[in-house]
Amino acid sequence: MYPQPKNASQRLQETIHRNRRGEKVGVYAVCSAHPTVITAAIRQAVEDESVLHVESTSSQVNQFGGYAGKIPSQFAEYVHSAAQRAGLPRERVLLGGDHLGPYPWREQPAALAMEKACELVRGCVFAGYNKIHLDASMACADDDESGPDGGTVAQRAAILCRAAESAFDKLPPGSSPPLYVIGTEVPAPGGESAAGTPPAISSASHVHDTLELFRAAFAEQNVSAAWERVIGMVVQPGVEFGENIIFDYDRRTTSVLSSALPEDPALVYEAHSTDYQQPTALSQMVEDHFAILKVGPWLTFAFREAVFSLSAIEREWLAQRKGVRLSQVPEALDAAMLRNPAYWRSYYQGNEDELHLARMYSYSDRCRYYWGDAAVQQELDHLRTNLDASAPPLSLVSQYLPAEYEAIRSGRLHVNAEDMIQEHIGAVLRLYAAACGMKKKNQGSPNA
Repeated sequence: MYPQPKNASQRLQETIHRNRRGEKVGVYAVCSAHPTVITAAIRQAVEDESVLHVESTSSQVNQFGGYAGKIPSQFAEYVHSAAQRAGLPRERVLLGGDHLGPYPWREQPAALAMEKACELVRGCVFAGYNKIHLDASMACADDDESGPDGGTVAQRAAILCRAAESAFDKLPPGSSPPLYVIGTEVPAPGGESAAGTPPAISSASHVHDTLELFRAAFAEQNVSAAWERVIGMVVQPGVEFGENIIFDYDRRTTSVLSSALPEDPALVYEAHSTDYQQPTALSQMVEDHFAILKVGPWLTFAFREAVFSLSAIEREWLAQRKGVRLSQVPEALDAAMLRNPAYWRSYYQGNEDELHLARMYSYSDRCRYYWGDAAVQQELDHLRTNLDASAPPLSLVSQYLPAEYEAIRSGRLHVNAEDMIQEHIGAVLRLYAAACGMKKKNQGSPNA
């Protein structure tokens, strides 16, 4: 047995070292600010006796609030408080910043966008984020249309690293230093490939060239000490998803990447857009040193599946009851998306019927941006209230949520709306936990 290090950062480093030694272990990062997803992830970490690894993107959480409406310190406090209430100690929570860089401000000149990106990175470090993905790969307003070259990306990332290190120097003695993930071939936050062909797989020469560019840039920015804490690199393993397409992992095409990892630094690959991959593929990715798996839209996709299924159950169960108002969750969600199309309009194409289908059901899951809308929240609360006041028969649960039905029949789950939603998200999380070789506790009755 391996002795458990003291904190989440050390445990992450230990897992990476074990993976590089050939052990079939890895970690998954929950890239979501959705409260129900966070709760499900906490439950899974408690169940597995593992680290809760949560990351917020630069668009979700930033110094201006982001679309989640939280600055880094507020998001950190929210996650830690929720974990503590569930019995998960602080040292088993790892916060990460995903795509930290100029992306949210890419329509501005690079100098201004980078100034805001540095402010965000400092805010994340001050808030206790231990893992920082330095992402300066996106083109800013005064860059060429093709985007910045590799050297420029590396230089900007090193500037971000310097901002993070300067913030760390102001933290109390004994604080865990930031761990870094780098890369130049980085998918857009949230995935979403619109093309009909899979993305090109990174080459072994690209890995070597990128490492040399970043090593030199770190030295130029006087953050060579931080180079020893680069634990991951983002490359493209041909894995992606779009509105109605999934590009599956094929290890035969990535074997050259697995052998291209350097001895120093002893890093692993961080795989983005792994949502909707088959369980076997996730396990193979970990074995092939894609030891950090990012998942986000799949979790809110599962949340939406469960909520829509419960809405159907509610309709079948209560539509004929006098004095009962049915919730209108799908209708409220679509209305919110139509009121403010900024988060989906450029991603979906087609006629009105096709657009409606995409808004509600696409793999891209752009509806995840709208669950916090006040009218949507009101209908969600009403759905939960209706079903908890009058529990539906198991035959209806079996019709619309068969996996949750089996969990209820086995005594592992209550007939409760929120528990069924949590279970549906948890089913996705368990796939990642299994792929990463995480320990499983014995599952008991919900009354235990």
